[in-house]
Amino acid sequence: MSDTDDTELVRKSMNGDRQAFEGLLVKYERPVYNAAYRMLHSAEDAQDVTQTVFLKVYEHLDSYDPRYRFFSWIYRIALNESVNCLKKQNRTEALDREPASDMRGPAEETGSEQLESGIQAALMSIKPEYRTVIILKHFVDCSYHEISQILDISEKKVKSRLYTGRQLLRDALDKSGMR
Repeated sequence: MSDTDDTELVRKSMNGDRQAFEGLLVKYERPVYNAAYRMLHSAEDAQDVTQTVFLKVYEHLDSYDPRYRFFSWIYRIALNESVNCLKKQNRTEALDREPASDMRGPAEETGSEQLESGIQAALMSIKPEYRTVIILKHFVDCSYHEISQILDISEKKVKSRLYTGRQLLRDALDKSGMR
C-alpha cells in the first residue's frame, strides 16, 4: 500500500468509513507494536502503547498533514507514547524477553538468543532519545530523512544522536562483556 493509499484511507476514515480506519490499523498495528516493544521491551506495555496510539490517531486524524508520510506521523506518535510510558514508569532495566513479532530477526536466525538478549539489555540501558534513533535506523530500517520527519528534528541531529547512541550502545555491550 502506498502513501497515496494511506492518504485516501485517512480521508475516508475522517468521513466515517470504519473499514478505511481498519485498513490503517491492519497496515500499521504490527509496526507500531514492534517500535513500542523495542523501546519498552515489555509485551504488555507495547500493547498498551499500541492501543493508545490508535486511539490518538483516530481522535486526531484531522491534524494529519497529507503532505507528509502517514508512516512518519504514526511512528512519531508511537515513539512519543513509548517515551511517555518510560517516563511514567521510570524504568531502564530490561524486562522478560519476548519476541517483538512473529518474524525472525538476525539474532534468531543465527540462533544466538544470548546475543539478542544482551543487545536488548544494552539498548534498554541508553537514554530513549538515542535508543529511538538506533531502533528506527537499524530495526525499522528508516532513512535519515524519515527519522528526521518522525522525530521532528534535523537530519544533522539524527546523525549526531545515532553516532552518540552507537557509542553508548558499544560501551554498554563492552561493560556486559558482549563485545
